[in-house]
Amino acid sequence: MESLVLHLLTWSDGSNRKYASFCAMFIQNCALVNWETCMVRDDAELFAEIGARLAICRNEIGVSQAAMAEAIGVSHRAYHSYEKGKRGVPVEALVKMQSRYDVDVAWLLLGTKSIRAGHDFEALKHIETSLDKHLTDEGIKVKSEKRGAIVARWYQSHVEGREVTDDDVHTWIELVRE
Repeated sequence: MESLVLHLLTWSDGSNRKYASFCAMFIQNCALVNWETCMVRDDAELFAEIGARLAICRNEIGVSQAAMAEAIGVSHRAYHSYEKGKRGVPVEALVKMQSRYDVDVAWLLLGTKSIRAGHDFEALKHIETSLDKHLTDEGIKVKSEKRGAIVARWYQSHVEGREVTDDDVHTWIELVRE
């Protein structure tokens, strides 16, 4: 990286001086930033997160994948691929889920990112700690995006004043386990 910056800083053929200077400054700043945290997440990761929340939501509603697929007007195969994170859920399907089952679409799409200022971040931290301890104690491995779906549902239940039982948490874990 340093050699590239040095090359760009010393590169000066007149017409490209401003461009080279800009590139050099850009690269120097890149070194100061962890680009992995700034990059847009891969679609597959995003779809997996949404799919995990979708599975939890459908389970709470109490319908099968086939019934949900029919209710939102897609094939069972398509719906299955949404839950597995293989495809994105069409907007039309989300609107139908909200209309028919009163699904919280913001939570479904954003998970804990749908939490706004003024929410109970201490409760969120406690939920995450409790879940991580349980997963560690039981030796259960869950991908981070799917862990996020469990945390998001647990927190949503907390916000809505619904009690979360151990059985609820175990069910959520089983729904998102690989």
